[in-house]
Amino acid sequence: MRPVELLVPASSLEVLKVAVIFGADAVYIGGEAFGLRAKAKNFSLEEMAEGIEFAHEHNVKVYVTANILAHNYDLEGVRNYFEELKSIKPDALIISDPGVFTIAKEVCPEIDIHVSTQANNTNYGTYNFWKSMGATRVVTARELSLREIKEIRENIPDDLEIETFVHGAMCISYSGRCLLSNFMVGRDANSGACTHPCRWKYSVVEEKRPGEYFPVYENERGTYIFNSKDLCMIEHIPELIDAGIDSFKIEGRMKTALYVATVARTYSKAIDDYLESPQKYRDNMDWYIDQITNCTYRQFTTGFFFGKPSEESQIYDSNTYVREYTYLGMVSGMNDEGLYRIEQRNKFTVGEKIEIMKPGGDNIEVTVKRIVNEKGEEVESAPHPKEVLFVDLGEKLDMYDILRRSEEE
Repeated sequence: MRPVELLVPASSLEVLKVAVIFGADAVYIGGEAFGLRAKAKNFSLEEMAEGIEFAHEHNVKVYVTANILAHNYDLEGVRNYFEELKSIKPDALIISDPGVFTIAKEVCPEIDIHVSTQANNTNYGTYNFWKSMGATRVVTARELSLREIKEIRENIPDDLEIETFVHGAMCISYSGRCLLSNFMVGRDANSGACTHPCRWKYSVVEEKRPGEYFPVYENERGTYIFNSKDLCMIEHIPELIDAGIDSFKIEGRMKTALYVATVARTYSKAIDDYLESPQKYRDNMDWYIDQITNCTYRQFTTGFFFGKPSEESQIYDSNTYVREYTYLGMVSGMNDEGLYRIEQRNKFTVGEKIEIMKPGGDNIEVTVKRIVNEKGEEVESAPHPKEVLFVDLGEKLDMYDILRRSEEE
């Protein structure tokens, strides 16, 4: 059995640390240029360096995305960017463009190159081509079935790794190649600026009846005809391993720390449980599903893994996420009084019941006993996001514990 890596996204230094502590074997991040998530917070070079150092201290790898489809005017900047990355030593670069790939091989040959899903990697011939060019890993196109991935594994060298998305948002376009955003608002998805028009609401207009909008579905308010369910393969870890996949990739470089912690912790435990005992994995399935639905999601599908998706993989009546928990903050220290420091993300109050989310899997319900602001003043609540607070929850807390609130009525 091949070793399995859990690869988790991080939108910021805070989220990177959460991913590392909550179970990631590797983290992928974007810099301030040349990645496909321009609207993510992304990392400065200094933050990247700190994140890589933190991850390596915990035996976790860091991969940096540079997977835009580059134009002529990008290439000089790409070269300069890779020169900068050499000094902070990421474990790999994620690249889709052959020109960018060539520059990486010239500038930083000591850094592994992973070929992005954006390169439309749908067959073992493509994998062997990228291997011959010097790639160490290729990310499957999302449109492949498990049978196809297994066939790829059987026809490529053992030391060429396969990475596959197993959880997160799906794109309506082939391997993310989308022109809708560029056409509608001038923001190019293939250069990192996607506005997600696939989540917008659409109607049909007949050519000779301008101004008359017909719903595509039986709904007077229109329908979300391009809106896919989210991918979730937590119930199919054995099949993923059997297919010969080396790295299980979670989508979500724009997600919150709570989302990343929840998904990382759940998949990490599911993988470990299965490797320890298939029966233990089956016995804990209800826990995995309960946990994975605690964070925001858009209903789940298994994507293309078991064949071409049907209309059941689409959501026609809504483009919103289901959210069962709200992220309140993360423990980042303790003051002289023994109160725990957090940087608040959402409002909570004294007397309110909240949960402590532990990296090991425990969720502890507590009551907020005290809140003190940075001036040392007792407060009943703190309405300002990112305000530094010190709290007493009546429980011992550890660094990177996450505080959350259930939104169930």
